[in-house]
Amino acid sequence: MSVFNRGDDDGLSRGAKAIVALPDRGSASGRDAEARLDEAAGLAAAIGVDVVEKLTFRLRDPKPATLFGSGQVDSIATSARMADAELVIIDGALSPIQQRNLEKAFNTKVIDRTGLILEIFGERAATAEGRLQVELAHLDYQAGRLVRSWTHLERQRGGFGFLGGPGETQIEADRRMIRDRMAKLRRELENVTRTRGLHRARRQRAPWPVIALVGYTNAGKSTLFNRMTGATVMAEDLLFATLDPTMRQISLPGIDKAILSDTVGFVSDLPTQLVAAFRATLEEVTAADIIIHVRDISHPDTEAQAADVEAVLAEIGIVRGEGGVPIIEAWNKVDLLSEEDRIHAEGEASRREDVVTLSAMTGEGVETLARAISDRLTHGSRRYHLMLDPADGSAIAWLHAHGEVLSQEMSGDQLAIEVRLGEADWARFQSR
Repeated sequence: MSVFNRGDDDGLSRGAKAIVALPDRGSASGRDAEARLDEAAGLAAAIGVDVVEKLTFRLRDPKPATLFGSGQVDSIATSARMADAELVIIDGALSPIQQRNLEKAFNTKVIDRTGLILEIFGERAATAEGRLQVELAHLDYQAGRLVRSWTHLERQRGGFGFLGGPGETQIEADRRMIRDRMAKLRRELENVTRTRGLHRARRQRAPWPVIALVGYTNAGKSTLFNRMTGATVMAEDLLFATLDPTMRQISLPGIDKAILSDTVGFVSDLPTQLVAAFRATLEEVTAADIIIHVRDISHPDTEAQAADVEAVLAEIGIVRGEGGVPIIEAWNKVDLLSEEDRIHAEGEASRREDVVTLSAMTGEGVETLARAISDRLTHGSRRYHLMLDPADGSAIAWLHAHGEVLSQEMSGDQLAIEVRLGEADWARFQSR
């Protein structure tokens, strides 16, 4: 059950009114303030909160007690009162004391960006592993603040209570309960991670390449995944529509079978607790044969979003260049560009070998992407001369499915096959 529908007096229902306040300290990444506010409103919409007003305040000297200056605090409080808002979302990080002081000043609930993202993940995580990871991330975040006392762990529900909770009682007992629960979760996650590693090892021994879709949240990964697989993974115009990794079989030009993996979307200022908690999930990306970085090329902050994705990839050990996992950029949503911007994007993409323009929604360019993936997977292919037992039908069929069989004839009691295979496929054939 979601935190928004707990049935207690302190909870917020879906459709609750909220104000988003952006503390603008100037962005080194060049992010547009309006786009940042829109993203924060999108995060709120992902858990059913109705953002009725978006405010930006320039911060030159952040205040330790309230983050904002006194005049800014009064302005937000007035806006919240006039809009009859039940929640104020600060699109930035708040210390525990700042959150407490702002709640007193606004006379509403206050949640920061980290808490909001964790709330979304708490509601959306579907698999056992996802729920464990989210709860651990939440506890790590919550342990140091307890602005309102912890909503007791024995209460089983979705979400994790940032927007509600009982009065300030039993804080020490709650802290001890949190520490004990975190230790138990870490042990359970170690078992899950070990199991996932075994499954991944089995897939690596299997004769199929793995393709991982990554990208900023709402870039269109799930829509592309559905377009390429014929699946029906949740693909809505919502941030973090996909949390748990999903895998499906696909075929590509010259490759009979491959595994396509859809992963959680990245976001700027992703809570460090979530980066750590979802490391096991993101390890699926490190084990891929090729990575497709899906970008919303129509977004005003597309360059900054791409930088955020690459930063997270680097954090989990994935880098571009020699020896790294091959990366293809899929510049998605070209159908939303103006004619002039589209011509410019397609011209720029044509000058790069690692970029394909497409629209996952309409299907335009998806076949081009499939060919590009196939070409990259078979890059560096060589000719191999093999002598096989004619009765080994599975090996013969595998070579036909995954390589280019150039000749095949009997030589005595052996079948002589000349085949062209990529390095990865040759390694897979040998592992059989």
